[in-house]
Amino acid sequence: MTILVTGGLGYIGSHTVVELLKNNFQVIIVDDLSNSEKFILDSIEKVAGKRPVFFPFDLKRKELLSQVFDAYQIDGCINFAAYKAVGESQEKPLDYYENNLFSLINILQEFKVRNISNFIFSSSCTVYGQADEQPIDENTPLKTPESSYGKTKQMGEEILKDFATAHQRKVSLLRYFNPIGAHPTALLGELPIGVPNNLVPYVTQTASGIREKLNIWGNDYETEDGTAVRDYIYVVDLAKAHVKALQKLIASNEDTVIDIYNLGTGKGSSVLEVVEAFETANDVKVPYQICERRAGDITIAYANADKAEKELGWKAETSLEEALRTTWEWQKYLESRNS
Repeated sequence: MTILVTGGLGYIGSHTVVELLKNNFQVIIVDDLSNSEKFILDSIEKVAGKRPVFFPFDLKRKELLSQVFDAYQIDGCINFAAYKAVGESQEKPLDYYENNLFSLINILQEFKVRNISNFIFSSSCTVYGQADEQPIDENTPLKTPESSYGKTKQMGEEILKDFATAHQRKVSLLRYFNPIGAHPTALLGELPIGVPNNLVPYVTQTASGIREKLNIWGNDYETEDGTAVRDYIYVVDLAKAHVKALQKLIASNEDTVIDIYNLGTGKGSSVLEVVEAFETANDVKVPYQICERRAGDITIAYANADKAEKELGWKAETSLEEALRTTWEWQKYLESRNS
């Protein structure tokens, strides 16, 4: 079967493409390279032993997207294409709404007219806002997200539910917690453009001397050490969940399927705990400074992922320390490429 992977040269997308190829899917990538680089395509080929088809364009260009669907018999889609920085989304809300929602709608229009099903949506735990209770399961009430980014994910889910119901299609909404780590080969990993928005690449860049200090956004949260708590999941574990979710959709005999899964470890770690675990795993120091809280950030979020284990036969298997070790190996690989 042929799967369209949008944003497939990005962080989670590239790892998922590898897992799809390992499971004998044909893969077509569309990625505008706004948050990725072309060499990742070569890395995917080295890791998976196969080279996916690649088209470099913006999904808001409907005519180019239609040409891809004309040229290939596409059986499903995993949609990663989105801007994803919480802080930036507060500064550029219109860019986030336009990019994240128009691209999704354009793909679904092609699915509608061509009668294609099997759509996996890269969603986020941000759809829960600041949940009243932890851990968060799939029945936790959704609140208005704190960020425009989170709102685009919540709106994307609503669009997909309406699409699946109206047109009898199969969709899976995967709500990730915080992906970290890199491929064990050190050939794939998170590739932030400019100053990182996510914690772990900022930690690795600080440890390597690219950044002078790690900024920790707030130490006055109501947590044990005052820093925000998140559920950090290893990216390869996360990628495998996409394949499982896709296989479940394909195997289903029902006309309409709306699957929703939390993907996390079930354990919350504070920012300071992550820094300490990174230092321990890699025997390096990470200088840091405490800064004011950042707009759009919540206090605590970690997953109950029992549903994914029960229905998909999936669970996170990799420890925080091991995930952080792979991140450091990836950072060293990047530096060797640039030297």
